[in-house]
Amino acid sequence: MIAPLALAALAIALAWPVPLLLSRATWPARAPAAALLLWQSIAVAGGLSMIGALLTFGLAPFGDDLVSGAMGLADQGVLEIALPNALALAGAALLTFHLLLNLTLTIVRSERQRRRHAQLLFLLSSPLPSGSRMIDSRAPVAYCLPGAVTSVTVVSAGLVELLDDDEMTAVIEHEKAHVQQRHDVVLVAFRAWYASLPWFPIAFRAQHEVGVLIEMLADDRARRVVPDSVLARAIVLVGAERGSGSGAASVPDWDSGGDWDSGRDWDSGGDWDSGSDGGDVASTGELRNRIARLDARPLTAAAEAAVVVAAVALLAVPTVLLFAPGVAALL
Repeated sequence: MIAPLALAALAIALAWPVPLLLSRATWPARAPAAALLLWQSIAVAGGLSMIGALLTFGLAPFGDDLVSGAMGLADQGVLEIALPNALALAGAALLTFHLLLNLTLTIVRSERQRRRHAQLLFLLSSPLPSGSRMIDSRAPVAYCLPGAVTSVTVVSAGLVELLDDDEMTAVIEHEKAHVQQRHDVVLVAFRAWYASLPWFPIAFRAQHEVGVLIEMLADDRARRVVPDSVLARAIVLVGAERGSGSGAASVPDWDSGGDWDSGRDWDSGGDWDSGSDGGDVASTGELRNRIARLDARPLTAAAEAAVVVAAVALLAVPTVLLFAPGVAALL
């Protein structure tokens, strides 16, 4: 019973206190890549621990480890299993199916929305020499539309009029980061997690925090090309213009999936000034945090390495508890 209890304790920790502490920490803004890795590790290890706790408890009467327990159940048959163990095995099977089903549905729904959006985009936009597409809207908009083979960056006429060349470069580099780092894949995974467990407040918080982190990662890509002052000026200009509602009436809503300036709705990895999921204009606090972190010192190499080690350890613990005893018994 050591493995089921340990896995259950880890699942509880990763379902509430650990994500809550991480979402309140200030260091992720100084090391967004490491923080994003830690969030992904928490999600995977948490799901593995929940399923593993139920599975190992259900198989406990049939063997001392996962492998021998599964073999014992196959030999004795399901009729020999007690009710608590049967319920645990059924729970493990249902939870696994539920998580995989929601992941599949989220991917299919996102791809369908992306294709529909791409069709409308190429009908109602014009190409730019840089390879981007421009939409005829007074609202300052920039987002990326990812694809399995090719992706496209979209800007609006209002954005081109609002920003100078250096500021536009910052915006384009920001969007390129979303495409090249495949932030859409990360967002789909966390959106599926929230769809699977909507009653978990931490699932929504995780989705939000991951959205903020990928915006910071994209900002870091832009900082390699333009000075921080240029990037900060672009964030302020676009945020102020969209916050004032200027040009909002000219942004068409094509379907219930989102509109031209809600790049996050298309799993794009984010809208230029959106720090929260759902495609809404980022809150003033989120924009202020993106600007304030430009003056913050990055996390030290040792501290960032410690975060990476912690992320790897989180994945290793449930894996070892589940499979190491069975592998050792076979050897």
